[in-house]
Amino acid sequence: MSGKDGFDLDDLEGGFDSGSSVAKDLEAVYDIPVQISAVLGKSTMQVAQLLKLGRGAVVELDRKVGEAIDIYVNNRLVARGEVVVVEDRLGVTMTEIIKSDRG
Repeated sequence: MSGKDGFDLDDLEGGFDSGSSVAKDLEAVYDIPVQISAVLGKSTMQVAQLLKLGRGAVVELDRKVGEAIDIYVNNRLVARGEVVVVEDRLGVTMTEIIKSDRG
């Protein structure tokens, strides 16, 4: 195990079968809900500008077309990806995993 109070996905590099102790330890966390956010970009403006926005207003973001978006799990940046369309819904495909500096 890596870190003080958890494990690092690198600890699982060789994979594991469903009978291993690591797999059994992880079963306890499978049902824990997490919040996933895909951030297309950010913008800063004054409250006065925000209050003037109306229907159809365009807010310019800090990202360019085709640039990777940030993917957060429980408000922690974990990956970057691209927006995809799946049937009639938007989705995200991960293109880069961000290594955590925690440890």
